Amino acid sequence: MPQTPAPFVAAQTNAITHLLYLHGFRSSPQSTKARHMAVLMAERFPAVTWWCPQLPPSPQAAAALIAEGTADWPMQTMAVMGSSLGGYYATWVAAQRGCKAVLINPAVFPARDLAKYIGEQTAWHNPDERFYFAPEFVDELRALERPAFQPSPDQLLALIAKGDEVLDWREMTARYANAQQVLIEGGDHALSDFDAHLPHVLAFLGLA
Repeated sequence: MPQTPAPFVAAQTNAITHLLYLHGFRSSPQSTKARHMAVLMAERFPAVTWWCPQLPPSPQAAAALIAEGTADWPMQTMAVMGSSLGGYYATWVAAQRGCKAVLINPAVFPARDLAKYIGEQTAWHNPDERFYFAPEFVDELRALERPAFQPSPDQLLALIAKGDEVLDWREMTARYANAQQVLIEGGDHALSDFDAHLPHVLAFLGLA
């Protein structure tokens, strides 16, 4: 059964009007969670602006794409969701814009963890698609770190699976100690039971 080390805080009165979804390393807008959210937003919340871009391998380029694409979004009613490396980027967005963020097994130290992936990589959802993860991308990841960012519980919601086979759940809970947390017994990095946590997510975003 899910445990909640931090109390769940009721959603704000104003629902979000814009939602950004950021996928993880080697992933894409074709991920299960991204596609599910895209369908959900189109069917139930068509008035909400939805954007799930394909992020370039360069963190600097990814940050520039995100900043340009959301430049005219209203800070008070925009939100961002991110999974794994996308959670790291989402934290950067939340720190920059002061908006809400939903983090799904977020990467905490990607510069450390992705250093071993320097070289040619294949896309998870299309093995025929290849990209190069350059050595300088590690420094670009470090440049996006926001260690001093201490959000209030109503700004960040972190879904953390103890069974994550890629990232250490203890590092995630420590990094996001000030955020609302849903600590999941078992689970996996992809958060295969994502649907079970949608009520929390939608309430946090003011959509339920």
